[in-house]
Amino acid sequence: MLAPKRTKYRKTQRGRMKRKATRGNRVVFGDFGLQALEPAWITANQIEAARIVISKNLKKGGKIWIRIFPHKSVTKKPAETRMGGGKGDVDRYVAVVRPGTIMFEITGLKEDQAFEVLKQASYKLPIKTRVVVKQG
Repeated sequence: MLAPKRTKYRKTQRGRMKRKATRGNRVVFGDFGLQALEPAWITANQIEAARIVISKNLKKGGKIWIRIFPHKSVTKKPAETRMGGGKGDVDRYVAVVRPGTIMFEITGLKEDQAFEVLKQASYKLPIKTRVVVKQG
């Protein structure tokens, strides 16, 4: 499971995902990117599932960049626990994704193949996405 090696604080607050992404919203490293169209928490398992799909379809020629990382801890209290007693234990780690964030980038494929590969990866994610091409 992807998780940060160290964090300053073990438990984080929920936060908000109101605005569009102002950072990480352009294809920088590869030629094609998978862009989020909705705000969401993407779990480490979902990132890994999408990565596996992309790497299996890339073969040897391509390269992949994962532009999101699950830094945020999400806590959960045990089932059938009474109210109170403080915040629960860390259950999983998530990446906060705002609309416009580029989540994955690939290079080394033709345009139609790249669109197909990223479309397959999008099935593993819980949000609407689109494939974008590098500008310039």
